[in-house]
Amino acid sequence: MNQDPTINHVDKKMMAGIPFIYVTVSSQYTIEQSTDSVKKHAVKAMKGKRLTLNLTFVRSEDNLRVYRMRFLVPQEKMFCCGNLCFDCIRFKD
Repeated sequence: MNQDPTINHVDKKMMAGIPFIYVTVSSQYTIEQSTDSVKKHAVKAMKGKRLTLNLTFVRSEDNLRVYRMRFLVPQEKMFCCGNLCFDCIRFKD
């Protein structure tokens, strides 16, 4: 993200176990443009993986944008519990 011309600096901070990214952008870019740029880089990070993005704009101060950014893993069974469930992992290819 630091190589993107719209983004000057990126910093990640964990607060109360929730990841936040602090993005400093050039003054000519709007919040929507900076959000699109962050999403574009998140899609690159998710490529080839079964993840979904949860990106929430939190606040803005001058050229600083703060986002709550989480990559979510789909919820599905990862092991056989022995209860003969219809969606048992043993029945998948």
